[in-house]
Amino acid sequence: MTTEDLEKRRLKPPELVVFDVEGVLLPKRRYLPFEAARELGFLTFVKILLTGFLYEIGLTSLESALRRIFRMLEGLAFDDLFQLYQEVPLIYGVEEVFKRLRQAKCRTALISSGLPQPFVEALASKLNADYAYGLDLEVNNNRLTGKISGVVIKPEGKAIVLKEILDANGLTAEDCAVVADDRNNLPMFPLCSWRIGYNPDFLLSIKSDVVIRGELSEILSPLNVETTTTSYSSISKDMAIRESIHIGGVLVPLISLYLLPPFTTAFLIFTITLLYITSEFARIEGIKFPLIHIITRRAATKPEFHEFVTAPIFFATGIMLALLLFPEPINYASIVIFALGDGAATLFGRKLGRNVIPFNKGKRIEGTIFGFIFALLGALLFVNNPLKALIGAAIGMFMEALPTPISDNLTIPLTSGLVLMIL
Repeated sequence: MTTEDLEKRRLKPPELVVFDVEGVLLPKRRYLPFEAARELGFLTFVKILLTGFLYEIGLTSLESALRRIFRMLEGLAFDDLFQLYQEVPLIYGVEEVFKRLRQAKCRTALISSGLPQPFVEALASKLNADYAYGLDLEVNNNRLTGKISGVVIKPEGKAIVLKEILDANGLTAEDCAVVADDRNNLPMFPLCSWRIGYNPDFLLSIKSDVVIRGELSEILSPLNVETTTTSYSSISKDMAIRESIHIGGVLVPLISLYLLPPFTTAFLIFTITLLYITSEFARIEGIKFPLIHIITRRAATKPEFHEFVTAPIFFATGIMLALLLFPEPINYASIVIFALGDGAATLFGRKLGRNVIPFNKGKRIEGTIFGFIFALLGALLFVNNPLKALIGAAIGMFMEALPTPISDNLTIPLTSGLVLMIL
């Protein structure tokens, strides 16, 4: 096949679109074992949470983590687990995306390492997907034995399954697209010429051809599938509210300067954060927490709404650490660099962004430039040396653009504050 033939082929939708399930079709923080652990007690929930954390930071393999987690579910009734699974909502827009893909004659496959085969099959039936693969869950007398098996839990398991699908249909990488959110899916990338990261972790963000951080329907345009989704340059109401709150972080230095000392301000933020965490747990259970519930409902994105929203916790923690770790006025400068710079980068990047940052395809160069300008202006309010303010703002915006495993709500204020201290 010539290069010209390949280019013509890429103007058409792919023959096959492969989806990771958790984090792409189901909320990232509504992982099934977490839901089950709530039925088995707080201690089991904490153990599962810790096991998941060890996997996320690379201290244990996915297979090892999954085996430990399902051992903790030993004795749970299969029917009860399936009922919990059915209560986990789909991410906003999933059914519309699959409808559009069917209209475009695309076949679809669901491949999950963390969900049992019958559960993935049930989801595939609901979405009219063509293929469904999950782990094998051992059940005895309708009770989980705690044992799992199957190719999908192996390091290259998803790639093995995908290759079988491609070979069975006479397809090649040029015919295949993959949509995923974490590094467990990287073995599938060489088998697909469309590689889309949906709210991906830092490693997948680097490896993806396209990164989507909004609604799932935004994947359709890169796949050459007709869509009614608004363009990237649109700023939704929830984004405007969320970034307004983010930019509102500039009030913290003013409060610390004129009303409360830094330690007291940090304690106040800590108290509000605890109330927010309580509100999020209540919201997931369907309980409305006064005031905070309303703010979260309006500020959370549609994909976030059915899961525990962690961004405000990192936001508050970044500000608290900057207040307490750095001396005045460096602590104030680092907070303003973070609040103004990061907020402006998001809004201007969304509205004016045309050029993708090569090493972080979820960010736009125009957004980073405007973020730097606003960060510099904010830093100059507290730093008398223009060169020092410029370097601090530049470092902060570099961290905003850099894909890292740590939230930039922490890295921006901490790195810019540290650099300003050294200078």
